[in-house]
Amino acid sequence: MRSNISEYKAVEEAAMKFVKSVAEGNSKYARELFSDEAVLFGYLDGKLEHGSIEQFYHNVDTVPGGEHFKARVDVLLLEETLAVVRVLEEGWGGRIDFTDVLLLLKMNGEWKCVAKAYNQNSDTIKKITGRQI
Repeated sequence: MRSNISEYKAVEEAAMKFVKSVAEGNSKYARELFSDEAVLFGYLDGKLEHGSIEQFYHNVDTVPGGEHFKARVDVLLLEETLAVVRVLEEGWGGRIDFTDVLLLLKMNGEWKCVAKAYNQNSDTIKKITGRQI
């Protein structure tokens, strides 16, 4: 059974905490979204990042989105207690485009992110490393 539009809005609002943290360079909002046990997987400038979500918090706190940063949130799947969200990011830190996939669970009535996996656009890797992925 499809969820109500209001539940899609709740998931979107939860994911916007992620976007706000990235845009402002402050992990405060993302810490409200992610569970303490959340994991991270992806390649940043061609190097694998994986493990605790603390690495993401470090990246966010170190590099703000910047004045030209843009993001879009799409709720791809929503079930009673499970949601998959795609976040498109352009211009993080003035140079990187990402596609993030967030896996959220509804726990104690609140949407919490338990996993983040991402892809860095290969053109933004090539500019820094000179390598094509």
